[in-house]
Amino acid sequence: MARFINIAGAQLGGIARDESRRHVVERMIALLNDAHKRGAEVVVFPELALTSFFPRWWMTDQAEIDAFFETEMPNPATQPLFDAAKRLGIGFYLGYAELAQEAGGTKHYNTAILVDKTGAIVGKYRKVHLPGHADHRPHMPYQHLEKHYFDVGDIGFGSWDFAGGKFGMAICNDRRWPETYRVMALQGAEVVVLGYNTPTHIPWEPVYDHLSAFHNHLVMQASAYQNSMYVVGVAKAGKEEGSNLLAGSCIVAPSGEIIAMASTAGDEVFVAKCDLDICLYNRKAMFNFAEHRQVHHYKKITDRM
Repeated sequence: MARFINIAGAQLGGIARDESRRHVVERMIALLNDAHKRGAEVVVFPELALTSFFPRWWMTDQAEIDAFFETEMPNPATQPLFDAAKRLGIGFYLGYAELAQEAGGTKHYNTAILVDKTGAIVGKYRKVHLPGHADHRPHMPYQHLEKHYFDVGDIGFGSWDFAGGKFGMAICNDRRWPETYRVMALQGAEVVVLGYNTPTHIPWEPVYDHLSAFHNHLVMQASAYQNSMYVVGVAKAGKEEGSNLLAGSCIVAPSGEIIAMASTAGDEVFVAKCDLDICLYNRKAMFNFAEHRQVHHYKKITDRM
């Protein structure tokens, strides 16, 4: 018997630097309601969904920096989103900046969580592959300072029982690395959900600007196929504080086909009915890891830093 799940992407348009959490959450709840009307059981929001993409600015005041981070989740600003999800009976993925007090001091992470239909957090992931730079580059129209503002994630890639399937999480630049998906596939993940904030122009690396949309879909489609999983990639898109963010939010099937995609660069919901048993079928056929993988020939991947 097939296991079907309706998954929605909830793309967000640009968020202004001075836009309040309250207003952003109102936009997200509107998308949640739209997704519910379309029969969605899980909704995927973007990376850093609660604020503007602040790593584009060089800031030296720690209080100003920390204002973009959440010290608890949920908090008074985001509780209405959790309440709405519980009322509608919908689970969701949410990306945000996390300020954590841990042994050894304060840590800053680019984080995502899975929240089930009761409003409970069932999984957390902290971004591993931080892109950009850590040095100040004032000559550029905007910067990409994730290496300056965030610590490398310390949890690793996981897989969670969620909404009747096995879900994994990633964030933005993680999607470009094949190891991201393979580690989760080896843990049984059938769906990988991820959010991104990707500028269409990279000032320090412009040679591939014309291929940004192609590369975005290429990595998710190839990885979905090679790992027999669904990949749901959702953007913060459109014009945001002088930067144009890539749209193209989509849901990719284990065949590598895009089965649903946003058609705008603003707030938008799109939905696909996903048959999770297709993942299991493929893993018994073309990509049977147990039967076909030759791990002893892959040592250069793990033995070399």
